[in-house]
Amino acid sequence: MTDLHLPLDRSAGRLAAQIAAGFRSAVRSGRLTAGTRLPSSRDLARDLDVSRGVVVAAYEQLTAEGFLVARRGDGTRIAPLARPDDEPEPASAPGGSPRPDPAPAYDLWPSLPDLASFPRDRWIAAARTALRTLPHDALTYPDPGGVHALRAELSGYLARVRAAHTDPARIVIMNGVAHGLSALLRLLRADGHTALAVEDPTSDRQQPMLDASGLRTVRVPVDAEGVDVEALARTRARAVLVTPAHQYPTGVVLSAARRAELIAWARDVDGLILEDDYDAEFRYDREPVGCLQGVEPDRVVLLGSVSKSLAPALRLGWAVAPPALAQRLREHRENTDLGTPVLDQHALAEFLRGGGYDRHLRSMRRRYRYRRDALAKALDVHLPNAMVHGVSAGIHLYVELPAGLDENEVVARAARAGVAVAGARPMWSPARAGDAPPALVLGYARLTETHLVKAAELLGQAVTHGAEG
Repeated sequence: MTDLHLPLDRSAGRLAAQIAAGFRSAVRSGRLTAGTRLPSSRDLARDLDVSRGVVVAAYEQLTAEGFLVARRGDGTRIAPLARPDDEPEPASAPGGSPRPDPAPAYDLWPSLPDLASFPRDRWIAAARTALRTLPHDALTYPDPGGVHALRAELSGYLARVRAAHTDPARIVIMNGVAHGLSALLRLLRADGHTALAVEDPTSDRQQPMLDASGLRTVRVPVDAEGVDVEALARTRARAVLVTPAHQYPTGVVLSAARRAELIAWARDVDGLILEDDYDAEFRYDREPVGCLQGVEPDRVVLLGSVSKSLAPALRLGWAVAPPALAQRLREHRENTDLGTPVLDQHALAEFLRGGGYDRHLRSMRRRYRYRRDALAKALDVHLPNAMVHGVSAGIHLYVELPAGLDENEVVARAARAGVAVAGARPMWSPARAGDAPPALVLGYARLTETHLVKAAELLGQAVTHGAEG
């Protein structure tokens, strides 16, 4: 099919990469629209005078990136959710976070994944399989700890991917990390705990939930090695909430020395570590560090969910806890809400069992890595005096602004230019906020590379105007 206009420079080599780039360009320019059926790999190979393997490799890469979908009997088509670059993706609001009206053209608000990439077809297939094979008795009131099929699949997955020490009996299915954390804090209070240590800085959106638990929160400084364990010991708290794989918001990883210190602290004070593993699947420069729970399973509760890897709307999460605490969480669920919806649990179990979850994560790692790199490089051009902190991971950047800038004014100027960003100051404790350099927390998951570059340019103009003012 010669009307695809895929020019090849045979002297440059890497023909599969050239073909893939040609298709991406055609989609981004609007020349190939969603649903367009493409020629078979054999026909395209003949038209381009290349081997079929070259075309197959290009198609596989584009499918993994989400540009193409392939179905038996329907051939290969441009993905339904693919859109040209001049069509900005719709902005979404995280729960409890005010958004500008109208929605910003360039939404860099942190914490949300690329919702347009939710694997609808694969999820529907998994749900269909689960419904077709479920016995009638499975539709009764659920085990408050979660259906065994999902707990078994998660046990294997977490052991393989996060080096967790677990089995189905240690896992309790929750309605996301927030639900698991809220339940755990109530159990801690019932056990006589009066304080919870949290990182400084930390997510400001979870503070109201922590306050509602009745525990007093005490802030512990975070530096380049993660949470300061010596400062933690001085708080006299016996429970701490940490994000060791990719600290939110600074992006640092808890160092090996601090991991050892933190575990020793928990043993010394008969304490509990609540490990929020919120985006550990997304590490781009190396394999992610294994979870703390795998080192000390009787002192650590591993909290995770599919909110960042799939979509927050699913409200599916888990707590991997010491056996006695896991049993108490089950009893808590039995006495409060009777558990998580069964059909969704079986759909996720099937998604894990069939390999759909692994394939989706591989695709999203590539996509997010490209987007992170694009934004970081664009910031280096348009905000040359700013500094990106943290490792290459997750779906947000922590960007320290030049000294002397008014963080709130930069956020306001960016909003007027159509770029939604979050300032970092609300995430610091009042005691440290005054000394913290002005900074922004930028989410890059929902915009294409082209839009991220433009957003960085507009943000650079906002910063420049702020400096001039």
